[in-house]
Amino acid sequence: MICRKIYQSKLRNSVVRQSICRWFQSSVAPLTPAATVCSGSSGKRIQSQLHFFRNSTTAFCSYNKPNVSFTLRGCSFTTQAAIDLPAGGVIDIPLAQTGEGIAECELLKWFVQEGDLVEEFQPLCEVQSDKATIEITSRYKGKISQILHVPGDIVKVGETLLKIGIDEIPDPIETSDASEKMTSLESDCSGSSDISSVPGKPKIGGVSSTPAIRNLAKQYGLDINDVPATGKDGRILKEDVINYAMQKGLIEAPACALQKLSEVSPLIGGGYEDKTLQLRGYQRAMVKSMTLAAKIPHFYYVEEMNCDALVELKTSFQNENSDPEIKHTFLPVLIKSLSMALTTHPMLNSRFNEESYEVILKGSHNIGIAMATPNGLVVPNIKNVQSLSILEITKELSRLQKFAKINKLSPDDISGGTITLSNIGGIGGKFGCPLINSPEVAIIGMGRIQKIPHFAEDGNIYPASVMTINVGADHRVLDGATVARFCNDWKKFVEKPDLLLLHTR
Repeated sequence: MICRKIYQSKLRNSVVRQSICRWFQSSVAPLTPAATVCSGSSGKRIQSQLHFFRNSTTAFCSYNKPNVSFTLRGCSFTTQAAIDLPAGGVIDIPLAQTGEGIAECELLKWFVQEGDLVEEFQPLCEVQSDKATIEITSRYKGKISQILHVPGDIVKVGETLLKIGIDEIPDPIETSDASEKMTSLESDCSGSSDISSVPGKPKIGGVSSTPAIRNLAKQYGLDINDVPATGKDGRILKEDVINYAMQKGLIEAPACALQKLSEVSPLIGGGYEDKTLQLRGYQRAMVKSMTLAAKIPHFYYVEEMNCDALVELKTSFQNENSDPEIKHTFLPVLIKSLSMALTTHPMLNSRFNEESYEVILKGSHNIGIAMATPNGLVVPNIKNVQSLSILEITKELSRLQKFAKINKLSPDDISGGTITLSNIGGIGGKFGCPLINSPEVAIIGMGRIQKIPHFAEDGNIYPASVMTINVGADHRVLDGATVARFCNDWKKFVEKPDLLLLHTR
């Protein structure tokens, strides 16, 4: 009966709440003193003993009475550590660890001001690490007491971002799935000696999403049920909400990008005074990666490719295109043909571990594309190119380019690359000598496609669309012969793209 009473009241009894908090705060003792719980109706008063045990992930609550014994497992409390929750007053909100190896982030902008009232999971600010742009959300409901940093500051992990005043301890979060499981437990409690309940994913109207994602959709004025889901088991991801908001025209270029342009523009005009610019975000990441690249012994292999067939193929794709959102370019075909060549030359799709003298041949072709953005150079990558069609590569490339421009790339977008393409020809130049993006072992610089005179076998001159490529390789792992054979195969696929059909699975 005590089990049923507790679940029916959904832990609203204040004495039970205090007992639960004491259980969370006992980080050393495996068993806290017993707590007396009084519940009942119609003037009846029942006393029992509730013992709370500590486990790494799950709360265990047991009830002991003569001739009666049962255990409650998997109580529906949030996994958020309650040990840090004060009874009230002002609390510090630190910058949490945003990714592996991240020690500091740049504060881009605030979504709140001092004196604002905030809800749980409401976005507080946006920060940028070396790897991605991240929104920091509130863990508490309260009022902004003090903001300690301004946009542009470099904040160390663990350093306090702001202070929030709260009135009381937030109640344990109970999900809708957990509530349904509690209801089912009520009918089984009397006949079972071991009851389990594991909170499920938060859902709204049958849609699976996290509270932070629902709040993001609400921020853009979107109905979460209308957002197409791409996550596992139909789960809505942050990228899904942003993509849908972009389709609706609700996302604009961030103010931080315009601010950086305004910082540089005075240097281009008639000003002659020195000015110091602090490197931020992706620019700081480029300093680190290029410093590592300078230690790698590079060698370069230059080759020319006849792109006449590639030009015709692109024209054909564009003529048959019925989707105005899709723009066909040369790059997706070059990416797919590169993946075909990597299949027979896996050494170029590898990573080198200098400490153990090991070369890891990567099974997936995660091809990175260097992109120049208002926030600096960034290299997102297209995952599993070997399994994608040219159309799928075109769509994914378009998504990465859009997100790179608005500084919304996720950590997954810019991690896990296996080889990099630098399309300098999109801006200008015949070819360049790019530096390897460590721990990868190869990078390819592509120049612009230009018409130049070529000699036919019979001696006649004809115009040809030619592109110059320059493969930069790590000479500790790759030799010239391996790179030359790889280039020959890639060149064959580019000059005769119909061969892609023979090798596509």
